[in-house]
Amino acid sequence: MSKVIGIDLGTTNSCVAIMEGKSAKVIENAEGARTTPSQVAFAESGERLVGQAAKRQAVTNPMNTLFAIKRLIGRRYNDPLVEKDKGLVPYKIVAGDNGDGWVEVDGKKMSPSQVSAFILTKMKETAEAYLGEPVTQAVITVPAYFNDSQRQATKDAGKIAGLEVLRIINEPTAAALAYGMEKKGQGTIAVYDLGGGTFDISILEIGDGVFEVKSTNGDTFLGGEDFDARIIDYLADEFKKEQGIDLRKDRLALQRLKEAAEKAKIELSSAMQTEVNLPFITADQAGPKHLNIKLTRAKLEALVEELINRTVEPCKAALRDAGLKASEIDEVVLVGGMTRMPKVAETVKSIFGREPHKGVNPDEVVAVGAAIQGGVLKGEVKDVLLLDVTPLSLGIETLGGVFTRLIDRNTTIPTRKSQVFSTAEDGQTAVTIRVFQGEREMAADNKILGQFDLVGIPPAPRGVPQIEVTFDIDANGIVNVQAKDKATNKEQQIRIQASGGLKDEDIDRMVKEAEAHADEDKKRRELVEARNHADGLVHTTEKSIKEMADKMPADLKQAVERDLEALKKVKDGDDLGEIKAKTEALMQTSMKLGEALYKASQAETGPGGPQPGGEAHGGAEHGHGGGDHGPGGAKQGDDKVVDAEYTEVDGDKKK
Repeated sequence: MSKVIGIDLGTTNSCVAIMEGKSAKVIENAEGARTTPSQVAFAESGERLVGQAAKRQAVTNPMNTLFAIKRLIGRRYNDPLVEKDKGLVPYKIVAGDNGDGWVEVDGKKMSPSQVSAFILTKMKETAEAYLGEPVTQAVITVPAYFNDSQRQATKDAGKIAGLEVLRIINEPTAAALAYGMEKKGQGTIAVYDLGGGTFDISILEIGDGVFEVKSTNGDTFLGGEDFDARIIDYLADEFKKEQGIDLRKDRLALQRLKEAAEKAKIELSSAMQTEVNLPFITADQAGPKHLNIKLTRAKLEALVEELINRTVEPCKAALRDAGLKASEIDEVVLVGGMTRMPKVAETVKSIFGREPHKGVNPDEVVAVGAAIQGGVLKGEVKDVLLLDVTPLSLGIETLGGVFTRLIDRNTTIPTRKSQVFSTAEDGQTAVTIRVFQGEREMAADNKILGQFDLVGIPPAPRGVPQIEVTFDIDANGIVNVQAKDKATNKEQQIRIQASGGLKDEDIDRMVKEAEAHADEDKKRRELVEARNHADGLVHTTEKSIKEMADKMPADLKQAVERDLEALKKVKDGDDLGEIKAKTEALMQTSMKLGEALYKASQAETGPGGPQPGGEAHGGAEHGHGGGDHGPGGAKQGDDKVVDAEYTEVDGDKKK
């Protein structure tokens, strides 16, 4: 039975874990790290880089390095938060074919689901390398406050990456699962999750293997990226005061500032002061300019105080919805890299009146929880029941644009709810059902998830027809809606696909593209390996010719030089077949040359001893004390070293 992997698809970093026996294990990537930067870059050569490789070259390639893509997933292009994101990133955000916010690299548009799929593929490959077998199933985490479109888009990303997504699970719930499995206790816990791009707070009751979410709240556009932006602005403003140059207008300088801001933020979690030092950050007519600014923890806290305070109200709202006081919370679990900041931990303590629990790794606990949920779904983990909730109310638009709720927020899922509505006009034969998600009283102020028509209603006075609308939310938090005319039993049903969202044919196309890319990547790797092999062979052959020229038979030397030149002409090209053929040809002629030299050497050191007045050939080989033969013995020793070296070169060629 193939393993189910748990993936924490984060805004800044991602992590993958699997169940091994009764515990979950976080898997290290090819670079040896337990988390992978959620970054995708496209090099000039067309090569796609994911993770640390993408992050390393971001400074020199900011326009084609995509990061924090999770902030765009499932959002419309005209969403105010997408507009805000445009000012925070150096890459191009454009309107997608479906009206969603997409990205553009080298004239090619890509959906956030597609870019996220590249990251998921990297996590999948990390797990496959560890397990030594293909992986096809996963549990993927999302912020608890993600709406239906964002959940659907995340599921689509999994599909594009070639994964069957068994479950979409909320990040705080996954963290609680990991915490609860370790503690084996019971009580009420709050999970405070402040990551790279999103903030969630969930209140859960744990006991006897049951994990029941009582309430959830959050902000899907608040996280470490915003903290970095505050530091970047401060550094840029200080530099502008000193030098009169705005670094924000220079994309390369901005990317260097971003890296420095992130580094300074991390350092100030343990140090009271750090120095941001960026030599040659820019230049003007007077010459190069250097940035050197001291940043204290107190200054950082002042810069981000408003951001940290934005987490307070969602925490209070979650407590209210759960019907609990802060004093009734038994434990507060911190999740997400930003919770390492001392000021954040202080704020959490002031909200809940207790020291937060720091016994879990905030970067890995979500992936661990996802792996545990995978184990539950596969039957590997017994006696665990997870009861999650829908984060936002669901309903339809009724007469006058009013939002009529059918399912309230924090309702345990899966759930199903029906309500009967009627027509608004006499003789109406069709109704449009517009589905919304949110907490505002007017439908237009909430997020529209989709709409569909129920047609063929028999004409009747308004208020007479009975139309039953049923909402169904599955365990992933994804919505299905159906409308039925009770008189005719005509019904219309849809899986809510956001007015944007990816259609099945889009997903299929992207899956094919991903597969094609996998083939391209494989070919590119083969080409690089062939070039490396050719380079090595050229180097060793040239070295041998130089050192052994006087001992080579003329015809064979000519053949080797001919094949060597032929390989040098093609080795830097893109024709894999040609490089392999010319490499093979040179290897064959080199081997013939090696054999000829070896035979010549054997003939020289045959049964006869040293010739009178000549050199002591073979003295050392026969063990008769080559040293007794004077200078000649030493020289023959040198010859022997060369012979041995040539054999070693020959061995290289056979590899």
